[in-house]
Amino acid sequence: MPEKRPFDVLNSSLNNTVVIGLKGGVEFRGVMAAYDVHMNIVLDNAEQIVNGEVKRGMGTILLRGDSVIYISPS
Repeated sequence: MPEKRPFDVLNSSLNNTVVIGLKGGVEFRGVMAAYDVHMNIVLDNAEQIVNGEVKRGMGTILLRGDSVIYISPS
């Protein structure tokens, strides 16, 4: 199996639901619509997650790449 690079993993996450953790312990779940080389990420149908529960719906949001700690399939 060929080695995967970080952008290969991001590409495979496009149009799929992901959970993204940010600095400060904030988490969002949504459909990854786009990303760029700075790892800025656009999520559609985003929800803010607190203690594993949906706190509020956010719609379409842009997450700044320098605040992203992790990206996980949901």
